[in-house]
Amino acid sequence: MPVKKTAAPKKSATAAKKAAPKKKAAPKKRAAANASDVGSSMGFTPFQEKKGEEYMGERMRQHFRDILQAWKRELMEEVDRTVHHMQDDAANFPDPNDRATQEEEFSLELRTRDRERKLIKKIDESLETIEKGDYGYCESCGIEIGVRRLEARPTATLCIDCKTLDEIREKQRG
Repeated sequence: MPVKKTAAPKKSATAAKKAAPKKKAAPKKRAAANASDVGSSMGFTPFQEKKGEEYMGERMRQHFRDILQAWKRELMEEVDRTVHHMQDDAANFPDPNDRATQEEEFSLELRTRDRERKLIKKIDESLETIEKGDYGYCESCGIEIGVRRLEARPTATLCIDCKTLDEIREKQRG
């Protein structure tokens, strides 16, 4: 027996306007706070391996050196913008609520910058390992980390297997 299809009742124009989702303003573009944003925010092209090319040869090391330096430069520019923003916007509001809001805003901004400061330190360490010739190899087991993983997370020091085991151990410790 065929099922009879019925048309959905039409909504009035005002009901349709109320039901339509409201568009939110696009969030402001921030500096890459995590590595998954690295490629998209800096616009680098993925490394194209040539047939028979050695892993972490000079061309590959230069590719990652460029990525890390551009990322660091972008983070440093963000730090400068924050300093200027905090100097320019610092005001002594008479209203305690306005003052509290500003202090909370500055606190959040400083926490973000602190995380980025730690990331800059990791970037510097990665640049040092490139110079030593150790970049791209797992600190734990010594195997290749892999080009795509390094492009996703240029500061990675562990291969995916060692990182997974590390996370499992961390989860078990609580």
